[in-house]
Amino acid sequence: MEPTLESISDYNTLQGEKKRVVWAVIIVGLLIGAGYTIAAKVYNAEDEMIPVKEKFETVPFGVHTMPVK
Repeated sequence: MEPTLESISDYNTLQGEKKRVVWAVIIVGLLIGAGYTIAAKVYNAEDEMIPVKEKFETVPFGVHTMPVK
């Protein structure tokens, strides 16, 4: 006998333990994202950046990768 969609336990809605697991995963993901954002703001090292005053018209690397014939 083939299974039907109605026989699947979470066909219409998530209920019980499955619903709690889904919400827990969502909340943990949001907390990790918030933690990463806060850490990025707190530990932003703009004063340690080295300013580059030269302007490049083309990308300087990769120019000599092709063999010259």
